[in-house]
Amino acid sequence: MPEEIARIGDVELAYETFGDPADPALLLVMGLGTQMLGWRAGFCAELAERGFRVIRYDNRDVGRSTKFSSHRPPTAAQLIRRDKKAAAYALADMADDAVGLLDALGVPAAHVVGASMGGMIAQTIAFRHPGRVLSLVSIMSNTGARFSGQPSLSMYGTLLKRAPREREAYIEHQMQVFAKTGSPGFPRDEADKRELAVASYERGHDPAGSGRQLAAIIASGDRTADLRTIRAPTLVIHGDKDRLVAPSGGRATAKAIPGARLLTIEGMGHDLPRGAWRRIIDAIAENAARAVEPALA
Repeated sequence: MPEEIARIGDVELAYETFGDPADPALLLVMGLGTQMLGWRAGFCAELAERGFRVIRYDNRDVGRSTKFSSHRPPTAAQLIRRDKKAAAYALADMADDAVGLLDALGVPAAHVVGASMGGMIAQTIAFRHPGRVLSLVSIMSNTGARFSGQPSLSMYGTLLKRAPREREAYIEHQMQVFAKTGSPGFPRDEADKRELAVASYERGHDPAGSGRQLAAIIASGDRTADLRTIRAPTLVIHGDKDRLVAPSGGRATAKAIPGARLLTIEGMGHDLPRGAWRRIIDAIAENAARAVEPALA
């Protein structure tokens, strides 16, 4: 269906759905500074063919959702110091946004899948709103702990560098990020990556939004204790070549969540390469099949 806007309190979220509205809902939560387009339409369509009503959306501060432009983005020094005062909001607020979107769509509970920061948000939904989560998949994410799932030293420049405002410079910046974070074990579709960069710029570009989202991650701290309370069937997926969120983050997440299963994909970095789609989609569907309808809480 066409892209729409849902109002959740003071926040507007842009979203799009795929598949039959009568099918079980599957909510896709994307990562840092990345619009819902990061969940490629073909990926969403394949999930819909598996019998899900797929919902993808822009988190706050990205794409066509509400921008918190009245809040100054954190400085590099604040991020390095992990200064919690620099944050305009926390992951809990972003998780509440997602649940508000489910409310707006009349969805009592959904299978929740998150990638990178989206995995952190998905985890937070699962322990903060347990009755709304049928199953959980956390992809290329971590627990928020200081000593696991951290970027390699060579990636800090990529994290801290703000994207340019000018169109062509932004596109080239994104192509460089894709090259540094991508999956060395899978073919790289340069045309698809450039199409994503162009579409992201044209939908709505605010280079300060990523900084505010990164500040939210830092302000939210270590989630390990909360992860131990999750009871939804959980799958953790991580690539063994991820340089942005080290594979130790996936291992720590799987260890923290009771009964969680860990799927390591050889050659995958910090993206969702088309060559891994079938394996990822199979795993999501298999994890969803483990779910039992919860009592709403």
